[in-house]
Amino acid sequence: MKTIAHLSDLHFGREDPAVVEGLVRELEAKRPSLVAVSGDLTQRARAGQFRAARAFLDRLPAPIVVVPGNHDIPLFNVVARWLAPLGGYTRHINADPEPFFHDEALAVMGVNTARPGKWSDGRLSERQIARIRERFGPIPERVFKVVATHHPFIPAPGGRAHALVERGFQALEAAESCGVDLLLAGHLHMTFTGDVRPHYLSIRRSMLVAQAGTSTSHRRRGEANTYNWIVVDPPALVFEQRGWTGAAFEPRVVTRYVKRADEWVTD
Repeated sequence: MKTIAHLSDLHFGREDPAVVEGLVRELEAKRPSLVAVSGDLTQRARAGQFRAARAFLDRLPAPIVVVPGNHDIPLFNVVARWLAPLGGYTRHINADPEPFFHDEALAVMGVNTARPGKWSDGRLSERQIARIRERFGPIPERVFKVVATHHPFIPAPGGRAHALVERGFQALEAAESCGVDLLLAGHLHMTFTGDVRPHYLSIRRSMLVAQAGTSTSHRRRGEANTYNWIVVDPPALVFEQRGWTGAAFEPRVVTRYVKRADEWVTD
């Protein structure tokens, strides 16, 4: 069994210090196998905000896979946005914006969808899509495979209209071909899970999506600060949305999936 703490949209510069401390206490107690952070570590990609985000990550008691979000690229500093869009991120957070974690039971690939010329919505390149196949292809099917991005692949159920990551379908085809079971994303500040297949009818493999809300910032959109606690225990996969109550994180929604005949179904 593996456990993943899926955080997103930290937005240091607009963070709530009480929530930050509560989240550190929570993860110190729960001791996940891995922490995945799906982007927007800062509000405006400023050096002090990156330093604060780095200090937070350094306090977490687990290996970390973290990818940048659109807010980690300068918006108003146009020169920096085009000449060194991820300069602050790679200087303070991780020199590799697409890290890869792999052990005997779990493989997690971070993919950077943030782009200076498509600042809000995100994009995948053909090279990145090929790399999904290259990295996951040699890994045995028994290993649980996860892709982490900032921008979403599927729309929120009944939510506001929003753009999906460009070339998302091609990336899902690549993920399907090499046995990916789960995609983690953020950006929407909304928490939900679902299968990709109702949105991409030619995709045959059942692949689940976990969207995370904003874990630590004031920029909430109708829900509390949340993060996803994911338990990987094949053939079961449990998503627990944990929300901030003002004093601690507590369970809000729990969804349990079981894989039956190559299909993830709610149990």
